[in-house]
Amino acid sequence: MSGLSVLSHGSQILSRRGPIIVSYAGVSKQVKPDEASGSVDKLRSQLDTGPDLSDFIAGVVPRNQEEWEEYQGKLKLEKGEKRLRLPPWLKTEIPMGKNFSKLKKDLRGLKLATVCEEARCPNIGECWGGEKGTATATIMLMGDTCTRGCKFCSVKTARAPPPLDPLEPVNTAHAVAEWGLDYVVLTSVDRDDIPDAGASHIAETIRELKIAKPELTVECLTPDFAGDLACVEMVATSGLDVFAHNIETVEALTPFVRDPRAKYRQTLSVLKHAKECKPNLVTKSSIMLGLGETDEEVEQTMKDLREVGVDCLTLGQYMQPTKRHLKVKEYVTPAKFAHWEKIGKEMGFLYTASGPLVRSSYKAGEFFIKNIVENKQKEKSTVSA
Repeated sequence: MSGLSVLSHGSQILSRRGPIIVSYAGVSKQVKPDEASGSVDKLRSQLDTGPDLSDFIAGVVPRNQEEWEEYQGKLKLEKGEKRLRLPPWLKTEIPMGKNFSKLKKDLRGLKLATVCEEARCPNIGECWGGEKGTATATIMLMGDTCTRGCKFCSVKTARAPPPLDPLEPVNTAHAVAEWGLDYVVLTSVDRDDIPDAGASHIAETIRELKIAKPELTVECLTPDFAGDLACVEMVATSGLDVFAHNIETVEALTPFVRDPRAKYRQTLSVLKHAKECKPNLVTKSSIMLGLGETDEEVEQTMKDLREVGVDCLTLGQYMQPTKRHLKVKEYVTPAKFAHWEKIGKEMGFLYTASGPLVRSSYKAGEFFIKNIVENKQKEKSTVSA
């Protein structure tokens, strides 16, 4: 069904004297009064027969399904070819709206960076442009410059980035409290130039957030702290609700995709230790597809994550941010992403988001993950009693 890309977050019909204005999927048109009834009935019919909220949250949205199935373009990069043409399911709306502008202004004023901008996330318009109370951003701690150079990432790199801002933890808590959110996602650059890799700074930010709003659910996408498990424990026990650390790709491709200091087994060790430090802590990881991995390798990676107790998993399409980064080897179809979501459920992940535009910090998943966090807290309270 075409044109529903915006509907889950805010299609609207504005009625006033004169023509009715129908704002639908980013395209506005005037409807004469005698046509209004028919237009509304048609829209109702589309909504009734279209995908529901759970479809959007799951990341597998049957939008423009006929166009997708009829797409005849190449999906795999052949030797000697420069790049693949973008398939229709990866085309997104241009970011716009009052909330988009407000969030950007607030972040600049408080000198906060976001991974949404630095990593050029395709969902920025959806996450930042939501209605009041649902708009969200993933705040990137410790500046906008990373000490590592992963070949898929567009975040700036340097051996010695600027020093940490000591006011960042307080500023972050202030911003989040002002936005009135009940779920926030933190992430950070890698800071191998700092003795604890920034673990104490991240932990302080989480504590400040909890002081500002105790009921806030806090997710943090952490670095690997160079494998220092004491640093992992510092963050895991700081009041955090969701500990996320991305495996990124399959083991065989890790040396070619990630910085040499970011190792596959080290990532598994970080995730395992976080769960051991705090058993009721929700753990989460993410896999990018389209880098040349095989189905067998993807399934093995999912098994490895489950073996170390990972609760939540996201799978999304790798998108080449600039010509200097790794090329997309394959555009994975929505049907294939649906397959991986099914496998994830069968393996026992409490939540699996699998779709072309799903990212590790994708806001739609917060609805499900917040519920998982609350259920684990209830289980802990029952056992304690």
